[in-house]
Amino acid sequence: MACKTKKKSLLKKFRLSTSSWVMLHENEAFIRLPNERLIYTSPPRTSFSLQPPSGYSGRESFSLQSNGGLVYLTNQRIVYLPSQPSQGLQSFSAPLLNLHDTHVSAPFFGPNVWTALVHPVAGGGIPSSLPAVQLKMSFKEGGAFDFHSNFERVKERLQQAVETSQAASNSQAARRGQIDYSAIHLEELPAYDSPGHAPAGPNHLSQTSVPQAGSVVRPQDHDELPPPPVEGIATEDRFEPPTEPPPGYEEVQQQSVAHELESRLRSVS
Repeated sequence: MACKTKKKSLLKKFRLSTSSWVMLHENEAFIRLPNERLIYTSPPRTSFSLQPPSGYSGRESFSLQSNGGLVYLTNQRIVYLPSQPSQGLQSFSAPLLNLHDTHVSAPFFGPNVWTALVHPVAGGGIPSSLPAVQLKMSFKEGGAFDFHSNFERVKERLQQAVETSQAASNSQAARRGQIDYSAIHLEELPAYDSPGHAPAGPNHLSQTSVPQAGSVVRPQDHDELPPPPVEGIATEDRFEPPTEPPPGYEEVQQQSVAHELESRLRSVS
């Protein structure tokens, strides 16, 4: 009896959505897939809308709405969990590579809206007569551009992984687009350094290295170096006044005194 009670309480922690294959957990929001990593979590009160795209002329009516909830971005999919689940919408998920034409709209009034076209997966709760549905999420408390930038970055890595796998292998898994998520690196690329800056770390250029074009080389010591001496002039002989009169100086002085006396005698007589 105790075993049945424990099993029943465990099953209460999981809920299978009627519109997607998300398994929910009381403590961890949802059950991760193998090699799944959480990249971004939106602020609360993010609204959700799923309906046929504009211009759809079919007879199939389909619409899912939620006024508030959380959207999670992982390295494999997006997951939306409404704050108040309904009979029609308990959760929603879509693989990243099934989302196309994604963009953010910033209206003059109201929150920013993230829009995407979703290609449904088989058995996901979306009518098979709909080749695509339009997904809109309004970020009432911000975060639309952060979500979008992270989404585009992760999706680009996934697309590169699929193309590389298809080019390198002819296996059925590669042709079906199956991805080895454990082999995809999602870390940010190192910051770009301009050619005028040397990279930091143990490979930093020494003083004897040749500087790169456009860089300015400065001495490591902050003390100003003395200017080099001018060639042909001894440093200790600079700007010293002469100690002896120039040649003929005394003779000129005597002539000047004689002329002065002669002019005074003439004026007296």
